Amino acid sequence: MTITQTVEIPADRRLLIEVPREIPTGKVILIFRSAAEDEGTVYTTLSKENAVSMTAEVIDKYRPALEELAK
Repeated sequence: MTITQTVEIPADRRLLIEVPREIPTGKVILIFRSAAEDEGTVYTTLSKENAVSMTAEVIDKYRPALEELAK
């Protein structure tokens, strides 16, 4: 199981978890996976352009369902 959540990392890095210093402060996307799926910890920083591109891809992929929900 994977859980993805966009969160704001404060300057003091205090969340429900201890945030490593490698993670920049500000808005980030955290992805949690079960230990069985984990092959090690990988930190990825997305540029604003990459995040927008990924969002656009998700919206395009699920556009029909989103439009149906909007009715």
